[in-house]
Amino acid sequence: MTADPARDESATDRAAEALRTRILEGALLPGTALREVAMAAELAVSRNTLREALRMLRGEGLVLQEPHSGAVVRTLDSAQVRDIYRARRVLEIQAAQDSALIEESALGPLENAVLAGEAAHREGRWRAVGTASVRFHQALVATLDSPKLDEFFRALLTQLRLAWSAELDEESFQSPWAARDRELYELLARGSRTTGVGALLIYLDDSERQVLDVVRRTGATRRTR
Repeated sequence: MTADPARDESATDRAAEALRTRILEGALLPGTALREVAMAAELAVSRNTLREALRMLRGEGLVLQEPHSGAVVRTLDSAQVRDIYRARRVLEIQAAQDSALIEESALGPLENAVLAGEAAHREGRWRAVGTASVRFHQALVATLDSPKLDEFFRALLTQLRLAWSAELDEESFQSPWAARDRELYELLARGSRTTGVGALLIYLDDSERQVLDVVRRTGATRRTR
């Protein structure tokens, strides 16, 4: 029998997607070792398939691979966080500016993400609050109706999740954002484009400062060990 390249590619994609989702949802923390034998068994793929999936994630800036040292989930520094926010401003502000032109049905994913964040907030599921907020901003950029931008933006936000995943006080970190996502949604849904853009700029400024504080604090902790 010969190998089926299409099947192998599909298995690689599935493994990469499973790991990508775990990072996006905060289940894999920066510095986590991705051990081949255990991870391949958990994902029900061969070690070769897992290696290919890890190479894909390395290309997306989510995983580091060193010769003879294996793969680890990437840790971001302050410069990388600032660069992510530069890109976020370009895409999210464009989406907010164009929000008056989108079909009303396109607002559904935004509202669903807001409702998920509010439910998680009420239940004290702080990691889920962060995931819902990520989904909200993905849905905002998705209104630009560009699959290429969607793919790029998802990789961007998955990288960003790594920057705050090490935060131990999740309640303090996550508690403001469900209400602020609701505020943005309401502004954009009722066509208050100028006010919505202004609120989004402040939102991103505040978010960047908060994430940078986490990165600096965790970086200082690592240096003192």
